[in-house]
Amino acid sequence: MMSFFTFSQSIEGVWETYDDDSGELKSEVKIYIKNGKLYGKIIELHNLDVPLKDALCYLCTDYRKDKHVIGMEIITGLKKSGNDWKADDALLDPNNGKLYDATFWLINDDKLAVRGYVGWFFRTQYWVRK
Repeated sequence: MMSFFTFSQSIEGVWETYDDDSGELKSEVKIYIKNGKLYGKIIELHNLDVPLKDALCYLCTDYRKDKHVIGMEIITGLKKSGNDWKADDALLDPNNGKLYDATFWLINDDKLAVRGYVGWFFRTQYWVRK
């Protein structure tokens, strides 16, 4: 007798983000689930144009204004919807201080699609599991 097991891939873990144009490693984001919702915070920055001490969210307009980007929660409160995680105003870009509606989904165990929306317009990045 043979048994078959299916393993659900976990979105939780540390993910590397890359610059869309240069392909340079930009940051590492720790994604975790708390109370059934998805969150993520920056745990490392790479290839900065400014000293690490100056990596603050100068353009943020909420409680994160002028706070250090390291340790900053940039993913907040996404809810599971089928194979995706979604929420409005849930993804912060600390480079411009803007909040985006977001949808995340696993391409495979080592590749995560991260899509930010403003109205009908969107951009998708692919993060790599560390």
